Amino acid sequence: MTDSDHSVSHRRILEPFQLRHLTLRNRIVFGAHTANMAVDGLPGNQHLAYYRERAMGGAAMLVIEPMPVHPAAVLTRGNFRHSDDAVIPHFRRITDTVHAEGAVILQQLYHVGQHGDADNSYHPNFSPSGLPSYHDSDGSHAMTEQEIEQTIDGFVAAARRCHKAGFDGVEVWAAYHGMVDQFWTPWSNRRNDRFGGSLENRTRMSREILTRIRREAGDDFIIGLAVNDEPDVEVALSREALAEIIERHDRDHLIDYVTCGTGGYFDFYKLMPTFLYPEKLGVDLAGVLKGTVRHAAITAESHIRTPDNAESVLAQGQADLVSIVRGQIADPHLVNKVRRGVPEQIRGCLSCNQMCWGRRYRDYWISCLVNPSAGREFEFGGDRFKPATKARTVLVVGGGPAGLEAARVAAERGHRVRLVEASDRLGGQFLLAGLQPRRGQIIDLIDWYARELERLLVQINFNTYYDEDEVRQSAAEVVILATGSLPAGTGFQKAVPHVERLPGYDESSVFAVEDVMRRDAKIGQNVVVLDEGGNWRGAGTALKLAEDGHQVTVVTPDPLVGKELQRSAADFPLRQRLASLGVRFIVDAAITAWSSKGAEVISLLDRTTILVDAQTLVLATTNQAFDPLSEVLVDYPGEVRAIGDCVAPRQAAFVIYEGRVAGLEI
Repeated sequence: MTDSDHSVSHRRILEPFQLRHLTLRNRIVFGAHTANMAVDGLPGNQHLAYYRERAMGGAAMLVIEPMPVHPAAVLTRGNFRHSDDAVIPHFRRITDTVHAEGAVILQQLYHVGQHGDADNSYHPNFSPSGLPSYHDSDGSHAMTEQEIEQTIDGFVAAARRCHKAGFDGVEVWAAYHGMVDQFWTPWSNRRNDRFGGSLENRTRMSREILTRIRREAGDDFIIGLAVNDEPDVEVALSREALAEIIERHDRDHLIDYVTCGTGGYFDFYKLMPTFLYPEKLGVDLAGVLKGTVRHAAITAESHIRTPDNAESVLAQGQADLVSIVRGQIADPHLVNKVRRGVPEQIRGCLSCNQMCWGRRYRDYWISCLVNPSAGREFEFGGDRFKPATKARTVLVVGGGPAGLEAARVAAERGHRVRLVEASDRLGGQFLLAGLQPRRGQIIDLIDWYARELERLLVQINFNTYYDEDEVRQSAAEVVILATGSLPAGTGFQKAVPHVERLPGYDESSVFAVEDVMRRDAKIGQNVVVLDEGGNWRGAGTALKLAEDGHQVTVVTPDPLVGKELQRSAADFPLRQRLASLGVRFIVDAAITAWSSKGAEVISLLDRTTILVDAQTLVLATTNQAFDPLSEVLVDYPGEVRAIGDCVAPRQAAFVIYEGRVAGLEI
């Protein structure tokens, strides 16, 4: 389709929208999030390339990651300098670049209030009334009126720097029970001065911030407000209370738009909702506010993952704009693919949080499981591919995620690619993960790879096991080995390293999680799942078994089930679901023996043992690399390269990254 041939099924997404003095080219926003890429508090080439790619990809408006407005607001290692004009020329490079790609660009301004992080700020947490942080175990300092005025000045000074740096506006962060929200909320604002008590007083701080920003920046400057929905938290603002607050700001023309997210410091899991939550979470609040405001536009945000989601929100009149964040991290060219009429080519977000929030959780710069270019645009040349100088014949052995990405990228660059897969389906062990409850987005990704490989004319041979002779006979100029990994086959546990082989492992009732998900295991009614990794391999399999009606006991050496899932904000909702299905948790424990009577479980705390009655033992322990070809192909006349789990078993993000690099380096 040509640029003017709008996709009928997504026509509302592609409609322009007037926001104050500017016309947005469509209705899709790349909303604010912490990319955490600053070096010495300054945005550099990594930031510039990251945002340029989304602007190039068609997003109408980008809201750059939050700028702390006060020393107490510093939250991450990669935060920008909070009170320094030195940021201005560095941001000017980004705004000029984004404008050149046809997008509007704003910056979010934030203060987390009582929920600060002294590890990064080395400053007491400021708050209206001195309540404790929900970020860590610290308390906070009840602000004086002078400190409130200083904080207001911090917002205004930050907006002034944004204006000078060429931003089209700012978005004031009043979400997630941050500083502004803390003043709005009666539970956290217990003041009896002019900043507490009545609605007029509780909104005084935000109204002063917005009024002074307008006075400082002038009329040709967009001012937005970010809010959130937490209907399950009793002390948080209700939708009705929040609507009254927004109406108060809208009445005085203080805001041009409102962005509606979900979750917050009270319920952090809904802030970046994983696949365990329904999609379009932010839409309910957006619909309420859409019926409240008379002047401001409404942006819906939170788990609006796909163009179809966005189109339905706009079609139902629940919002004027839609913010797709993780979806445009996964595929920065999402909007342009819709515009070109090829939405099936969009690489969908998995809502896994593994490399976006998962890396931010550990205070690294963010990336993406399905898109290794995210955060590396400045190294990889964006999420696009330069043709190879010479087309070569490439053989990829193994159709798991590493092999799929290597084959795709090599073919995109013009190489002639053949992929051989020993089974009858693509995906490898990643496919098995997609069969766990609510993880169908993984299957969608594998289907996307299949479509892309077909489009790129990659030859795929299923049920084809290649040994040394077949590889040599292929005469491929480049051979990429992506043969994956296998269960260790011993029952070895890291928690009891002196036991090389689990006593009773050879019983017929012991299986690996792969056996269960492939339906190759005969499962008894009572099942013990040994979850050594604290991730989806074990916990997701336990969830599948419980949903299928089995009585499941999870044994883990960790102090809680799903320990590794804490970084992706998935552990608590997962445990809730497991508990609702009657799953029993035994933590800080290992299995010392298995027999027809069940599992002998030892406490790692006091060394006492118990017997857990079960007919089946399922092991989620670390796999071993399976690479039968590298050594026998050392004298192969062409280039041979091993990638993915056959080098070392790891999570999908790292093997997809290796597939990308392999495809780029041919």
